[in-house]
Amino acid sequence: MLGSKVSLFLVFLSAAAAAVPRYRDLRFREAPQFYNSPGCPPPLSPSSAEINCSPSALVHVAMTLDVAYLRGSMAAINSVLQHSSCPQSIHFHFLASKSIPYLNSTIASSFPSLPFLIHPFDPSLVSGLISTSIRSALDRPLNYARSYLPLLLPPCITRIVYLDSDLILVDDIAILAATPIPPPSSLAAPEYCNANFTAYFTPTFWANPSLSTTFKGRRACYFNTGVMVMDLKKWREEGYTQKIEEWMELQKRMRIYELGSLPPFLLVFAGRIAAVDHRWNQHGLGGDNFRGLCRNLHPGSASLLHWSGKGKPWARIDAGRPCPLDALWSPYDLLRPAFSIEGDS
Repeated sequence: MLGSKVSLFLVFLSAAAAAVPRYRDLRFREAPQFYNSPGCPPPLSPSSAEINCSPSALVHVAMTLDVAYLRGSMAAINSVLQHSSCPQSIHFHFLASKSIPYLNSTIASSFPSLPFLIHPFDPSLVSGLISTSIRSALDRPLNYARSYLPLLLPPCITRIVYLDSDLILVDDIAILAATPIPPPSSLAAPEYCNANFTAYFTPTFWANPSLSTTFKGRRACYFNTGVMVMDLKKWREEGYTQKIEEWMELQKRMRIYELGSLPPFLLVFAGRIAAVDHRWNQHGLGGDNFRGLCRNLHPGSASLLHWSGKGKPWARIDAGRPCPLDALWSPYDLLRPAFSIEGDS
């Protein structure tokens, strides 16, 4: 009896391991080449450190990059370029903590003309500050890397658009990047003031008088940190990375929130951000953080579709259980089929 149980357990482990793609199993096709329209700045040179401070960089875009979400990242990059009027003037900045040579070669192979740099992110910067949350995927150090962007990028970069890996754009990113951020704000994002803001913090937080007054004098609303326009110059001046870290240190001593990297951003910025039209983050398409059920679009137009939540379109498609809106993500997918008929040795 014991032997049969052990055998079943080993079979289960083997099946689970087979279900998780290893990075050497992920192969992507080359994306179409997109060109600047008349009136754009001169095209940037691909993958050169000198382009960091080039005046021809119309938009700087930042994303985290890892093997687990690489398929989503490739689709997101493809969508940004496809809908941009000046795709050769967009400079991508990727934050990665491991498998950097593989990630670098994969991006370069699928986007040979893409101006990009991979900035190494040291997980030890934040690993000691992370508290467990409601979903283990939210506890990865790389989820917190966006807080360190102003410190990792050169000072000449003063504005950047941060994007999650589980989204696609269907509009020109230059429009989003040009969002006004008047002082004293240092970031812009769509706000959702109808959301139950108090639910993002624990009863312990609201019962503590010194904590519950944090939002006094602020019209604090929920915003999703997967799509942000960041004023890096203002951020550096105000030391916002340190302020986020201070809230994370408090969380380690007393449980004041449950949801990963979002609450520290809310504590520092809610009620102090520049508003962006909701069409730039049609979020929640991945369902909730527990079941990842299918959802419909929010009312109104859409310039960006965001599969935040547990359900990711590539995973649901591979499992043979796609949601209707996952069909909008598929055209940007660059994953090469396991049995490709393309010329390949």
